[in-house]
Amino acid sequence: MLCRSADDHSRVAVVDVPWFFSPLKQSVMQFVRTDEITGLWSYLQSIDWSEPWFLGLGAFHLTCMSVTYFTRRNTTLQCVAFAFFLVMVACSEYINEFASNHWRSFARQQYFDSSGLFISVVLSMPLLVNCLVIIVMWLKLSADLAGAIRRKQLRQQARQQGQTSQDSSSKGQTTSDGHGAVSEDKKSK
Repeated sequence: MLCRSADDHSRVAVVDVPWFFSPLKQSVMQFVRTDEITGLWSYLQSIDWSEPWFLGLGAFHLTCMSVTYFTRRNTTLQCVAFAFFLVMVACSEYINEFASNHWRSFARQQYFDSSGLFISVVLSMPLLVNCLVIIVMWLKLSADLAGAIRRKQLRQQARQQGQTSQDSSSKGQTTSDGHGAVSEDKKSK
């Protein structure tokens, strides 16, 4: 798709597919001019999504989303998944270089450009979305914990104030009447 021919830098070269993809070979592969790709949407439309390795990539992303969902209650596993996702994003440049050198073994077209746009769109963006979801879950967990701690502190303060008022009324000590005036408790009515 984005493999340019030597004689015309504005056209994408059509290459022969490996023998194991011959049943999947399209009868006519069309040229895509690079100046026809004006944005992300037109870029995504120019990709042949029927290639089998895209199914594997989709299964990988579904697995990553499942791991993100099912580890939502286990922070340790979520940290491991988060670190794995970020390592994959950090290694995407190396994955792109490897894939651009060996694309004939798994793809019908050369998708892996030197700028890394393709690998960023199909690998890094979904992984970063998973990382963002994990961060949002961590923020929610932090907010819930902060709220639970505050409620526990308020209950403890109320319990301490209740014990203090009971102690002072049973001993007959002076207490405040709420208006700043101090009066002595009556021992009997």
